[in-house]
Order: sequence, then C-alpha cells, then structure tokens
Amino acid sequence: MAANTHAGPSTPLRHYDYGFFGPGSPTWKVWAAPTALIGFQRSVVLEHFDPFLAAAVADMQGIYRDPHGRLDRTLAYFLTVAVADGRTAIEASEFLMKVHAKATGIEPISGKRYSANNPDSQLWIHVTGWHSVLKCYEVFGPGPLTPDEEGRYWADCVIAAELQTCKPADVPSSRDEVREYFAAVRPRLCTSERANQGMHFLLRTPHNKGGLKLWAFSRLIAPATIATLPKWMRETGGFDQPSAVDRAVVPLVRAGVRTFRSAPARVAALDNIAPATGRVLREHLHSAPPLSAETITPAQARELYGRAGRADHQRARP
Repeated sequence: MAANTHAGPSTPLRHYDYGFFGPGSPTWKVWAAPTALIGFQRSVVLEHFDPFLAAAVADMQGIYRDPHGRLDRTLAYFLTVAVADGRTAIEASEFLMKVHAKATGIEPISGKRYSANNPDSQLWIHVTGWHSVLKCYEVFGPGPLTPDEEGRYWADCVIAAELQTCKPADVPSSRDEVREYFAAVRPRLCTSERANQGMHFLLRTPHNKGGLKLWAFSRLIAPATIATLPKWMRETGGFDQPSAVDRAVVPLVRAGVRTFRSAPARVAALDNIAPATGRVLREHLHSAPPLSAETITPAQARELYGRAGRADHQRARP
C-alpha cells in the first residue's frame, strides 16, 4: 500500500503529454468515476487475502497509524497513473517502489520472507485494483463498457503494470484471463488473525483511528463493497452479510452515485473524504492541453524522466 506519491502540488499533473492512455480512454472514464471509491475499498480489502501482503501491512502498521492519509495517498497514486502525464506517473511510481523496498520481513504462517515489491504480490495488488474499480463501475455506475472499451481497458491494465515489478507476461489482458488468474491464485489465498483485522479495519475504520469522515464513509460504502465479493471471501474474512442486504444496497448506491455525476460534485466529495485524490481529480478535469497532444509508453517515460534515464543523460553530456 502506497505512502507519498505525487511530486507535489506545484507540479502540473499533465504538462508534457497525455500520459499512457489519453482522452476518450476507458481508463480515464472508469478511474475518474465516483464508483472508484467503492472499488478502491474493495481492492485494499482483497489485498489481505495474499498472506505476504497481509504480513507487510501488519508489520508496517501504516494503515493503523494514519489510515486516512495512507488510504488517500494510495488512491491518489492509482488515479495519477491513470490520468497524469508520463513524467508525473513515472516519478510517482519510482517513489512508491522506493517506499515498498523497505517493507520486507518474515510471513509468520509460512515462515518465508516477504517483500512488498515481490512481482507476485505486486501483480495481486494491480489486478485486484483494476478489476475492483471496473467491477464497481459496472455494478453501481453506468454499467458495463462496450466490448471495444473493455478490450482497451484490459490492454491499458497491462500497460499500467509496467510501472510496478510485475512480469509483463503474467498480467491478464482480458476478462477471461482475469478469471483464469483468480482461479490460479485461489489455492494460495488465505486469511489469518492479522489479515482479518486489516480487512475489518478497512471496511469499517474506527472513529478513534480514522476520524469522523473516514469512520462514516467506510461504513456507508462497506455493504456495497461486500455485495460485490465472492461468498467464500465474505465467509472466510468474517464479514458476510445477508443476501437481502446485497439486493437492497445495489439500487440505493446506484442512486447515490448518480448525484455525483457532475465534475464539481465529484471533486467536492473527494475534497472532504480524500483531499490528495481530490487534487489529482481536479487537475485532471481542469487541465489545459499538454505540450504534446500524444500519449507515451511507460518505457519512453522511464527513459526520459526516470532515474536511470536522467543518469544516462547526465553521463552523455560532454
């Protein structure tokens, strides 16, 4: 889970180019939708079914010391990768990898060493994040993407994975491949006392830890989040709810989401709940055209703006 992410409020979000996906992309549409907040809660809960990530979260204690700030900065990172220019996204990614490099230790169930930057753990974070945000967009938002949009969304998911330590060949590139991935990892997913503690904390954050806003908001969207999860996860994690609640919550949340369709409403809501993410969304919605009206690949952005690229350019100077 991310710590600090953005290069700073003085750095334009989209100054150099249109980033990796660009205007009209389903990625911009899905990640900037109000349903992304529900999808985000879903994804951070799901992370805990990976025992190595659950151990990292428990050992680092970041979500318990500062749940509001940590969760806000994590969501801001995901939104930054989706909508920022190549330089901003690469700088945020490199900072995050540096933070994650410190998260190492021993996973107590297996006795094996964990690392937050481990490719398998990073892939679980990445796939659950992109899948959860799309799932909640479909269930509580406008509905399914068109087949062409969905194909592009999963292609974008593969591109975004290049900013993490995932192995490119392992990243699912379609809904069917996502299902195959979940089926393949299912045998090694589990919970523990510390994992369950983290999941319940994220679903319903205590008032004395997260403050009034996160306390209220987490409880407001928790039933919606749970309604989208498989039964085995709900039962294993100890947060199942009656099917009658599932049926009731979907139309209620859909109606609530519709009240935040306008850009000012979305930004105002985020300013109250997740201010760092709200700043990213505001810049995204009001950004002037970049210097280059083109998209860029992560490889190009890393060569131009990454640490290795900057070092190469410095060495090449006469």
